[in-house]
Amino acid sequence: MLWIDRKFTFDFPVDLYPNIVERLRGTPDRLEAKLARVPEKVLTRRQEETWTIAENVGHLGMVELLWNARVDDFLAGREDLMAADMERSTRLNKEARFNDQSIDKLLADFRQKRQSLVARVEHLDREMFARTAHHPRLNMPMRLVDSLYFGAEHDDHHLARITELIHILW
Repeated sequence: MLWIDRKFTFDFPVDLYPNIVERLRGTPDRLEAKLARVPEKVLTRRQEETWTIAENVGHLGMVELLWNARVDDFLAGREDLMAADMERSTRLNKEARFNDQSIDKLLADFRQKRQSLVARVEHLDREMFARTAHHPRLNMPMRLVDSLYFGAEHDDHHLARITELIHILW
């Protein structure tokens, strides 16, 4: 299923925020473990017209800018969250030439950016995690905890795709 086709309901209690922050914190470890023994040639091999494994990893690093911008939106009390520009994201992903970069660099970049995101949110109080803003694409209110859950689900979407690519290409 394409990411943009996913539907979400955010009906869990705000008190799950520590669990969701922990999921976000663990993604770099899960990703590094998944790719530890995958040969370089597999990381940059294309399956039809989809992103390579390296491009999926690079994308995860790039999208951290959006997650941080949305944290800024919540902290500032904005009514609307920054919209994701899918066309721009696809173009930037291509221009970044992730297949020409070492996987270690891509993983380190993602780890650094994710650690920064987690450091920003892990000590916020419960009331901040309950603050709401409007998500533009989903056209619904979203709490900060929901936005972080959305990010964790996005991580898992790409981890699942990477797993699929490993099985197909290796």
